[in-house]
Amino acid sequence: MTERPTQRPTERPPLPPFTEATAREKVRAAEEAWNSRDPERVALAYTEDSEWRNRDLFLRGRAEIVAFLRAKWQRELDYRLRKELWSYTGNRISVRFEYEWHDAPGQWWRSYGNEQWEFDEHGLMRRRYASINDLAIDPADRRLLD
Repeated sequence: MTERPTQRPTERPPLPPFTEATAREKVRAAEEAWNSRDPERVALAYTEDSEWRNRDLFLRGRAEIVAFLRAKWQRELDYRLRKELWSYTGNRISVRFEYEWHDAPGQWWRSYGNEQWEFDEHGLMRRRYASINDLAIDPADRRLLD
């Protein structure tokens, strides 16, 4: 019987422990991935069993993350996001963010929030806790233009 080689988890540099520079790099990478609006691409940054709280939803694992993001971007049209590093330590990063989107009838929204992230040793996010509030805005008040 041949022994199967141990598969090493995918690494997502930069890896913890974070410095200010590497924490900023991690935030930029997350912003770029989310702005792609590609659920599969976004989900690859999370562990297979990643734990999320997003508003009042609790998710576990990449499959639930992908399903959540598909539904989100069907509902939140022309989504555009900006993230800002708030703080970091060891394997954790805290982020302030805002994003703009419109619903099917055409109402524009700005959503504000904070996220707390925890990473494993391979740079994959194992926990993401997000608190988010929405504000209806006029199209002329948009700030996050392409």
